[in-house]
Amino acid sequence: MGNKTKGLLALVGLGALAYWKYKKSTPEEQQKVKDKINTAKDNFNKWGNDLKSKANDVASQVQNKANDVASQVQNKAEDVKSQAESAIN
Repeated sequence: MGNKTKGLLALVGLGALAYWKYKKSTPEEQQKVKDKINTAKDNFNKWGNDLKSKANDVASQVQNKANDVASQVQNKAEDVKSQAESAIN
């Protein structure tokens, strides 16, 4: 057996053990487990939303910087054009 197969079997075994222990526990203990899972889910969702927000902020900053550079290039092109026209006249 390869390492992946052994790891998968170990994970399935741990899952089965956790399920068996959960089913044998009292309703109060089951509720504690449910609360922990819900808290972890909420934290994960919050982390995902924070990450998405930061990605949007970075994308906005990149877009603003690109617009600034494009504006500077356009201004420089207009300056060169006006200087060339002045030199011709």
